[in-house]
Amino acid sequence: MSFRSEEMCLAQLFLQSGSAYDCISELGEMGLVEFRDVSLDSSVVYQILVSCLVRQPFWCVQNQRWYLLREIRKANLAVPEAEIPPAAPAPKNVLEIMEQLQRLEVELSEVARNKEKLQRNQLELTEYTHMLRITRTFMHSRSRVTLGPQYEEFPSLETESVTGCTSMQRLGAKLGFISGLIQRVKVEAFERMLWRVCKGYTILSYAEVDESLADLDTGEISKNVVFLISFWGDQIGQKVQKICDCYHCHLYPHPETDEERADVMDSLRTRIHDLQNVLHRTEDYLKQVLHKASESAHSWVLQVKKMKAIYHILNLCSFDVTNKCLIAEVWCPVSDLTNLRRALEEGSRKGDATVPSFVNRIPSSDTPPTLLRSNKFTSGFQSIVEAYGVGDYREASPAPYTIITFPFLFAVMFGDLGHGSVMTLFALWMVLTEKDHKRRRPGNEIWTTFFDGRYIILMMGLFSIYTGLIYNDCFSKSLNIFGSAWRSMYNNHTNHCMLSLLWHRNETLQTNALLTLDPNVSGVFSGPYPLGIDPIWNMAVNRLTFLNSYKMKMSVIIGVIHMSFGVVLSVFNHLHFRQKFKIYLLFLPELLFLLCLFGYLVFMIFYKWLAFSVRDSQLAPSILIHFINMFLMQESTTAPLYPGQVCVFLVVVALLSVPVLLFGKPLYLYWLHHGGKSLGVHRGYERVRRVSEEDLSLSVVHDEEEGLSDSGGPQEVKVDRSHIQSLLRLVLYKWL
Repeated sequence: MSFRSEEMCLAQLFLQSGSAYDCISELGEMGLVEFRDVSLDSSVVYQILVSCLVRQPFWCVQNQRWYLLREIRKANLAVPEAEIPPAAPAPKNVLEIMEQLQRLEVELSEVARNKEKLQRNQLELTEYTHMLRITRTFMHSRSRVTLGPQYEEFPSLETESVTGCTSMQRLGAKLGFISGLIQRVKVEAFERMLWRVCKGYTILSYAEVDESLADLDTGEISKNVVFLISFWGDQIGQKVQKICDCYHCHLYPHPETDEERADVMDSLRTRIHDLQNVLHRTEDYLKQVLHKASESAHSWVLQVKKMKAIYHILNLCSFDVTNKCLIAEVWCPVSDLTNLRRALEEGSRKGDATVPSFVNRIPSSDTPPTLLRSNKFTSGFQSIVEAYGVGDYREASPAPYTIITFPFLFAVMFGDLGHGSVMTLFALWMVLTEKDHKRRRPGNEIWTTFFDGRYIILMMGLFSIYTGLIYNDCFSKSLNIFGSAWRSMYNNHTNHCMLSLLWHRNETLQTNALLTLDPNVSGVFSGPYPLGIDPIWNMAVNRLTFLNSYKMKMSVIIGVIHMSFGVVLSVFNHLHFRQKFKIYLLFLPELLFLLCLFGYLVFMIFYKWLAFSVRDSQLAPSILIHFINMFLMQESTTAPLYPGQVCVFLVVVALLSVPVLLFGKPLYLYWLHHGGKSLGVHRGYERVRRVSEEDLSLSVVHDEEEGLSDSGGPQEVKVDRSHIQSLLRLVLYKWL
């Protein structure tokens, strides 16, 4: 990680049509450049590249790999990553990948269809078994558990003594049965429909199945009900059949005798057992195929994505007049021009090009992109900085300093030895096992957030251990490592002193100087604690008052130093871009405003610590009251902090810096645009860098905020926008 973003240059790539794919692939593997869209007639390039894609089975490969990934996710199998990412395949090798994916797709689809058929058959047989078991009770039990109502309209089924048959038999009607399963939520509507359509010429009996079953069509798990419908006549039977079809009932044949029912149930048990064995073997075989495919799935996915990216980049290029060479424009770091040439040479060699591809550096007045290099340690801190915005080109990067300031400021707030140790161990475990976690790639978003910030957590844990030692705080308990520097003159032995304190009342402790551990008494305080806060403060009555005052003052000091460092860091940007007016209109007012108010507060804290000893500490004035009176410009009723104290002057200087911050830069730009036309001053700077003896580049970077064109003439300056930016900057600065 460098102090500034990388110096960039604009370059033209001349790629031969035969080796353009391989050259782009090499550049993508190295990650050296950022392409610009220079396709003048994009339709020509697009048609040529699309025809190339159509000739190749590119989209077939893409669709097949989505099918493969979907099946792997269904089986809950992990997709391991390759230790070395595969390179983009050559266009001629796409056929091999397509053939492999086609074989897998055909095999998987066939096995999946067989598995679905077996599962459907097993579910049908299971439903049929439940139906036979439950309807048996309807037929052979007089006191049925759940029997539909007996309707008055149903004709009498009693046998006549003369003819020996029922009235329905005399009419030629035949008794029939329809049985099956229906979802529990549809039973009430189903029963009402039977009553209204059949006019009561049916008897409905139903009972709920104990276990939940999956639907044959949707696969959803739901409660089902077994029903048995008794009816007379074929016409009523047809109506019942249509009603069952409307409610999507699963109908099964109803046996007429008990012997037939028993034979069917025995046959069903045998078939279900055989289906379970076949289904188990099919699932094992499917898992083996998917497990073997998952080993190469990640490589295939990467290869397809790289191919898509290469063709997307090729669409950004333009053809030369001969239509034999592709021209691309890229932003490249100046330090990587040699690697860029080497990558083009390697791509030309792989593509067997007769004419090698080459690069030509060209001057440009466009603002280059910002490139900040990072590694696995600094990437997390760089992300924190970029969350607030990406800096301009060649600006000083605050990311290197954030490696120290961010964890340390967190530790100032967190500050616990025990919790810091737990955090450090957790982060250290993630750092030591990072290779395994990268290969597993868990889909948990919370875990991914922790893992990506493992080095941030490690630094925060280490700094928390340090501040925990300073606070003498371990799981909210103090540690007596070096022994307390406070001694009670009432009893020379500390342990006996603690026991004797318990026997005295508060009035006795407050009035006896030997028991209150007054540092003014000789021998009570022998010196400061070697590291951090003395553990005896944990038993003090004014413990919270002392610790809160200590932490508040320390936070103020660290915060002012941190803000002052950030303001001073901006000077390097102003000097680098030769914007000296920002030093007078931004930097100095900001620094004066900060130091005259909060810098003076830090000065008072240190002066009070140094000027007042233990004996005259009661005479020390309150810094808070003094700071409030300073803003109100009132004379303090207490004694001054030091003789000749002047506060009004600092407040006046801080207030005078506010209009400079608010109006200084907009007014200067307005004057530069209107009043400075006659000066004909050309601001900005030119950087001339000689990369080699043959390559000479001239890059002119102009300050857009000053509103100057390349010819030296002024451009239109948006003063209102600059004014708003200054106002927002002032508000945020005062809020911080």
